Amino acid sequence: MPVTAGPVLIFRHLTDRALELAALVLTDDATPPEPLETGESRIAPTELAMIDGQGVWRFDFALPRGGQHGYSFGGQSYPVATDFEDDLRIGFVSCNGEEHGDLGREDGERNAMWRHMHEAHRREPLHLLLHGGDQVYADEVTDGHPLSDDWPEDLRSDVPEAELDDLSAHLRRGFLDRYTRTYAGSGFARMTAEVPSLMMWDDHDICDGWGSLGPDVEKTPVAKRLFAAAREAFLLYQHAATEADVPDLFLDPEGRSLGFRRDLPGVTLLAPDLRSERTLDRIMGETGWRLFDDTRADVAERVLMISSVPLLGPRLSILEKMMNAIPTMQKYEDDLRDQWQSYAHREEWRRMLRAVIDMEAAGSDVTALSGEIHLATRATLASPRGPVHQLVASGISHRAPPKAWAWTLGTLARLGEAPLPEHPIRIVPLPGRGTNYTAERNYLVVERRGGEWRARWALEDSGLTPELSL
Repeated sequence: MPVTAGPVLIFRHLTDRALELAALVLTDDATPPEPLETGESRIAPTELAMIDGQGVWRFDFALPRGGQHGYSFGGQSYPVATDFEDDLRIGFVSCNGEEHGDLGREDGERNAMWRHMHEAHRREPLHLLLHGGDQVYADEVTDGHPLSDDWPEDLRSDVPEAELDDLSAHLRRGFLDRYTRTYAGSGFARMTAEVPSLMMWDDHDICDGWGSLGPDVEKTPVAKRLFAAAREAFLLYQHAATEADVPDLFLDPEGRSLGFRRDLPGVTLLAPDLRSERTLDRIMGETGWRLFDDTRADVAERVLMISSVPLLGPRLSILEKMMNAIPTMQKYEDDLRDQWQSYAHREEWRRMLRAVIDMEAAGSDVTALSGEIHLATRATLASPRGPVHQLVASGISHRAPPKAWAWTLGTLARLGEAPLPEHPIRIVPLPGRGTNYTAERNYLVVERRGGEWRARWALEDSGLTPELSL
């Protein structure tokens, strides 16, 4: 029973006395892994799935709050910080992969920032790790099957059920392989074994541009099977969960939207789902919006809101319309349609910005955490109580795009943006940087120290930025 990946710690809940956790373990056969040990307790695994003879397992356990505790598994000990009451350190990452050839990359190059993060964690422990989307790049799972080899082109609408079942089996194997190899990467493996994670998906966890590809693609039988396989994989590998766990973990007990909320002392973690109900004309559906509006009505004095695509950004609608007018550039339109700033989502974007302003007016300080763009940047939204900060950290392993792309976005940012005229948006450089967008791999640490909230980026080439007060 060799373990192929894990343990990956998943944050469940924080009670008055304990930090409740799940630990995900993957094995290459059906033999259950050995027990996980915490002090005097030996925890047996629960089987979540068996895929092509390979096991997906979960350990459910709790550690006492306060101080440094831990657990052991497979002959190794893992320390876990469990004191969430006063000082608090939270990491944020996104874009853990690349669109093409990701699994063939050399481990030392691909996972360099994960190792950097783990070394920093050993010096100053993190309590929680937030993943803001594209935890894996699953775009190539469609390769190798006749129904999906040409995805998203030439998709048949009349496919026998037996062929679709065979496709589903192919996709399930592909997702398992992708998660296994990604999660076994150096740095990532140790980091996620010691720091509990909370993850929200984005398009590459399904396929590039999911939700912005249009109904002619996404309503086909092949697309429905792809989404179902990706959703199962999101539950299994990012939440150590199955369909039966959905009511306990997500805001929607029926699972149409997979947004979630977790509460820590003095801070609410809020993650709306921007993919499950997305279409060309909307980012969140009726269910997602209703649950988001309900839960934001009662939040802590500090809110960290994960928006997998940046909530505050430049006037991309100009670039989007230019690309749509040029036939050779239309293949990139789905990337821009993904954004809150798309002309197709303008009213919905205003609705979300008003929701943030309402939380601020009710007495909460809101900070948006985003990824997706493979650059580091920040922005502010003017509000009567002071600026609402957006912090973008992207990507942890995706190599940075050319500096010319950062320059292009910086140029658009200088045009200004004010979808709510009384609340203008400003794109601003990272602390200590002279340009609005930084083209380096990166991650972010947000911390509460002495009652004050601060943020700091770690950049691959430039090192740590000065602290930003929030």
